[in-house]
Amino acid sequence: MTENPSGILSVMPIDVDAVVLSNNRLSPNYNVVAIAAPEIATQAQPGQFVMVKQTLDSEPLLRRPFSIFEILRDEDGKSKGLSLLNKPVGTVTRKLFKIESGERLQCLGPLGQPFSIASSPGAAWMVAGGVGLAPFLTLAETLREQEVETTLFYGGRSTVDLVYLESFKRLGVRLVLATEDGSRGETGLVTLPLARELQTVSTDQPLNLYACGPTAMMQVVAELADTHGRSSEVSLEPVMGCGLGGCYSCVVPIHAQSNTTSSQLVRSCREGPIFGGNQVVWPELI
Repeated sequence: MTENPSGILSVMPIDVDAVVLSNNRLSPNYNVVAIAAPEIATQAQPGQFVMVKQTLDSEPLLRRPFSIFEILRDEDGKSKGLSLLNKPVGTVTRKLFKIESGERLQCLGPLGQPFSIASSPGAAWMVAGGVGLAPFLTLAETLREQEVETTLFYGGRSTVDLVYLESFKRLGVRLVLATEDGSRGETGLVTLPLARELQTVSTDQPLNLYACGPTAMMQVVAELADTHGRSSEVSLEPVMGCGLGGCYSCVVPIHAQSNTTSSQLVRSCREGPIFGGNQVVWPELI
């Protein structure tokens, strides 16, 4: 994988007053909201995000970042909108869980740097924990277009935390599941089957790893990748105030390019949210 460009957005973000097309409540813990935002969807790349809230004058004052979950297309294959995977844990996310079709969302995007895309004949392994699944459906679609053999390692506390599996199956993605309570897949953390399978892959086979989820999980993925001589990219999820780089609320520590023993702070919304796993100074981030 190549490193992402530093701090340069490939397109100017667009602020859209988007109509909600549907709200698919998957469980009491997750829902998927589809919105009509073709201007954003047409430009979006896997790994990018949007900033949303219900109205400009609603509480809280600031928007919340969401990875672009799906690109929605019409019968002719043209982009007509996008969807957001949501978990109701705060003010904005609880409102988003209750939102109904026909209501509106203020949506700013696309924002941030995208994933680097693996190429055939290489393989791609995506590692997700809980709502960390969010950036991987668009990535899986792009990898399929590139004819890249793709696996999703997906973990959660229990089976109710493993959502949208059928969509990945339709894309031909191999699923490796794990739950902490053993209710589905392997019992334990998803990094356990990942570590085991990494030992079985020939060093001659190109393999790229992608991770999103709890910080400790992403750190383990990055360290496993380094141990086995593989490249990795992680999608970080710090608190963001503006999504445009102006407020500096989302700074994360990465290794200085000229000296791997020192670190520098960069804005996740501009230089990220995608970073090379070996770029991040994990002890300082945690």
